Amino acid sequence: MGITILIIISVYFAVLLLISHVVSKKDSNNDAFFLGNKKSPWYIVAIGMLGDSISGVTFVSVPGMVGQFDMTYMQMVLGFFPGYLIVAFVLLPLYYKLNLTSIYGYLQQRFGLFSYKTGASFFILSRIVGAASKLYLIVLILQTLVFDQWHIPFYVTVIVIVALIWTYTHRSGMKTIVWTDALQTICLLAALGLIIWQVASKMGFDISQVADTIRSSKHSRIFVFDDWVSKQNFFKQFFSGILIVIVMTGLDQNMMQKNLTCKTLKDAQKNMVSYGFGFIPMNYLFLSLGILLLAFATQYGITLPDNPDQILPVLATEYLGMPVLICFTIGIIAASFSNADSALTSLTTSVCVDLLNVEKKEGEEAKKIRGRVHLLVCIVFLLVIFFIDHINQTSILDTIYKAASYTYGPLLGLFFFGLFTKINIRDRFVPVVCIFAPLLSYTLEYTLLHTLDYRVGYEILLLNGLFTVAGLFLLSRKSNGIKVGLN
Repeated sequence: MGITILIIISVYFAVLLLISHVVSKKDSNNDAFFLGNKKSPWYIVAIGMLGDSISGVTFVSVPGMVGQFDMTYMQMVLGFFPGYLIVAFVLLPLYYKLNLTSIYGYLQQRFGLFSYKTGASFFILSRIVGAASKLYLIVLILQTLVFDQWHIPFYVTVIVIVALIWTYTHRSGMKTIVWTDALQTICLLAALGLIIWQVASKMGFDISQVADTIRSSKHSRIFVFDDWVSKQNFFKQFFSGILIVIVMTGLDQNMMQKNLTCKTLKDAQKNMVSYGFGFIPMNYLFLSLGILLLAFATQYGITLPDNPDQILPVLATEYLGMPVLICFTIGIIAASFSNADSALTSLTTSVCVDLLNVEKKEGEEAKKIRGRVHLLVCIVFLLVIFFIDHINQTSILDTIYKAASYTYGPLLGLFFFGLFTKINIRDRFVPVVCIFAPLLSYTLEYTLLHTLDYRVGYEILLLNGLFTVAGLFLLSRKSNGIKVGLN
């Protein structure tokens, strides 16, 4: 088994390296690295963004969460689509109008240097933690499946995988990633479909029986309207989904950088809407797979692991046969590489443009700085993964969304305040507000839990943003009124 998986990884990486060579042989300058020379076809970007959003964590966590939360995750997924419309028709026009390389450049034009640096810093923190957490889970699975058998240490596995990603991204960055991510999304979707088909075959089901099994399952519940305390309540999930998309896509340099590689605003909007629409059935398929896995375990009397993130890996490696194992391996590699490569590239872009002002440097000097930063980001990425492994974190998907609620909250407040008011603020105090807002949010969450037994879900993101907005009002210098719309 280990040899088979290693061969799959080797062949897969060779294909990525070939694509990187073909794409980057003509152009490897900073314009290609940051924005792909603004020549990316919108449909290729849309396909690639699906894979980037899914990630290897989603591949194993979403099917696993069905046993605990049923299909209630779909409530948040349904909230994602209105969020994508807001990003497409409110934020993208702004970014294209200002001709931005880094979207946080808007904060400098609106408020000043401190706001700009604060926004970029919060993105860098959020993206490093989120992307490293996602890659950690996938590396852990590969370590268990393959490398433990050969007594290869975990840290060596991590270093090799990050080095592989650096190899095919360091020359042309986003120009390469747009195409490699599209390939990886296709591989991910093919793997998902083949796994569902193989599980159904093992159970002796045809398509109609698969549909009946999903529909009649006690875990098929999607909507929760009657329990206001539960984190799975529809309104909490739906509106959290809208906000999560706005901040984790619309205010995220990683996701927006791909959109900014499109030739025109109209192309970028077509990409965003089609990508958002495709996200709904994809997640439904992942949840349906979760129900089928539970039915399969029941039919064959299999005891499932306590950790829901281990359900699919255990069944794929021990019970479902070699075809499923191959599809599973391709799926998680495609998803994890797609997420990690764009994260490393966007982090490099943000550090170079937002913190080091590399756009003001001469061509060859700027290229050298970008190369060093890209390598440094990879090293930091490794250190964060090692730290996550040290604290032995579980429930990665919930952890990622929770962390995003705290780190993206100040970004939500900054952009909301900038877009919907004309108020000028004391820019130098913005970092203080953006640090205190998450602290107040955590204090409120703790208080509600221990006084009212109310469990705050991802709506903490909204509260975090509101605390930021309130703090910015306190920093106002001269109010010119409030308006609804773009400045």
